[in-house]
Amino acid sequence: MQIDVCPESELPDGSMKLVTVPDGRKIGVFRCGDDNYYAIEDRCSHDDGPLAEGEFDPTTCTVECPRHGSRFDLTTGRPKTLPAFAPVQTFTAAVVDDTITLEVE
Repeated sequence: MQIDVCPESELPDGSMKLVTVPDGRKIGVFRCGDDNYYAIEDRCSHDDGPLAEGEFDPTTCTVECPRHGSRFDLTTGRPKTLPAFAPVQTFTAAVVDDTITLEVE
């Protein structure tokens, strides 16, 4: 299922938008660079905390869990630091007709 997130102009480089999909899941959509969009579930694999609320570093394309500091690679969903060791789910984000879209199953 394809979901419209927002117009591309509303998500400048280095920013994030949290969206709720129809099944109730929350997904963070991040922009790292001019045309690089990544989306991950808003749930730390360590303790189910709100991952998208953490510090986002667009230069390394990572987000840090605000609870215990695990840093996740937005391109793969894999943690780069402990205490998390399991990856989080990623989703395909793209631009279609100047609108950022998200592909969810």
